[in-house]
Amino acid sequence: MAESNPVNAASAWLDRRAPGSLGLKSSHVFTAIEAALDPLVLVFSLWALAFHFEDSVGPPYLILSIIVFSLTFPGTSRLRLPLWKVLFSIIFHWVWIASLLLLTGYVTEYFYRFSMAVVGNWLWVAPATQLGAHLALRVAAPQLAKLQGAPRGAVIVGINHQGVSLARQISKSAYSGIDLLGFFDDRSEERRGVKDDYKLVGKIEELPAYVKKHRVQSIYLSLPMASRPRILQVLDGLKDTTASIYFVPDMFITDLIQARSGSVCGVTVISVCDTPFRGLNGFLKRSSDIVLSVLILLLILPIMLVIALLVKWSSPGPAIFKQRRYGLDGEQILVYKFRSMGVIEDGRAIQQARKNDLRVTRLGAFLRKTSLDELPQFINVLQGRMSIVGPRPHAVAHNETYRTLIKGYMVRHKVRPGITGWAQVNGQRGETDTLEKMQSRIDFDLNYLRNWSLQLDLIIILKTVKLIFKDASAY
Repeated sequence: MAESNPVNAASAWLDRRAPGSLGLKSSHVFTAIEAALDPLVLVFSLWALAFHFEDSVGPPYLILSIIVFSLTFPGTSRLRLPLWKVLFSIIFHWVWIASLLLLTGYVTEYFYRFSMAVVGNWLWVAPATQLGAHLALRVAAPQLAKLQGAPRGAVIVGINHQGVSLARQISKSAYSGIDLLGFFDDRSEERRGVKDDYKLVGKIEELPAYVKKHRVQSIYLSLPMASRPRILQVLDGLKDTTASIYFVPDMFITDLIQARSGSVCGVTVISVCDTPFRGLNGFLKRSSDIVLSVLILLLILPIMLVIALLVKWSSPGPAIFKQRRYGLDGEQILVYKFRSMGVIEDGRAIQQARKNDLRVTRLGAFLRKTSLDELPQFINVLQGRMSIVGPRPHAVAHNETYRTLIKGYMVRHKVRPGITGWAQVNGQRGETDTLEKMQSRIDFDLNYLRNWSLQLDLIIILKTVKLIFKDASAY
């Protein structure tokens, strides 16, 4: 039997349940800006000319705008190119697009629906405006870089030609958002065969401890992919971290990999473990969370006030219960719930609620059965600590237990935790009194990460509403 692909074997602990790729997307704000810059500049320049010469933007121009946007989105990244290359790239792409549009318009005779003044001026205004927009982006880049937050700490495993090449590209990229902390390698300097100004942080066996101690967010594996056992050993050591992991492949096997490739500072990498919410997906996810949570909070505010008063009246203690949970990238967050028990537990040992649990009050049993105790978490969503849909957050004490028992457990923290999730609507709600039950819940969480879409989020929300009225697992 032929040996399995090393990359697939190396990521087997992530791909437990269903096929699919997390996809690799750039993580910083410049990617989103550059993706939209050229398409929007071309469309807005067309609209401005149409309004200037014809006092309105008629249907033909709107149709042309859709075609232009479709042809040019996403825009080309030019931030790191010399100015002469930027000018050449803009002219080259515009000549190709304009020629295609003119030829299509002539053949279909649709060309004659447009004002010659608008079309003639657009042929030179469009590229001139593009150039001005890219120059403006360069001027604004230092301020925009601050919007990314602190640079993402990164390390490279393996000092070889492709690893050093990646390090050089990162150092040349002023706005990469990556802070390269150094290399990990077991070989002596003589055996490496690469001479360069790099920082050796430690041996590969020291990598997991270093990643957790220094909160490293990205790990680039520049190891020979033929050494499958070594790759599996490294990944196994990283299973208890929340770092994103990428391969930096040698060109010999690049064509063997499909649907997982991406680019970091111009160097091809392959995603093994990463969040699906980068770039446009991240924007869509966060935008939908904000819009839906605002609408829902406006609708349920009277209900929340009534519940808060009933909780205070039914038993002594605060109406809102705050508990520490692990959030995005394994950072601790405070999660809000209506108190449903007569005790407040947030220590190192927390007992999960079980059937006929004496700690649960009579009102609390009703709140838990109907999931009304979760309503304050929409405030967590607005704060950016949680998402409406995502892996349910576990208490810190439970996380510390299961992260050492289940491979890939911490991968669920590559996204914000959710008020509801794919596991919960598939019967994985309630007490996880066995390791097999928790393993099943984690499998569904990882399945959600691999197959995320806005449509899937909507399906989960609708299933959750249905479960509120019928769920035997809630107690």
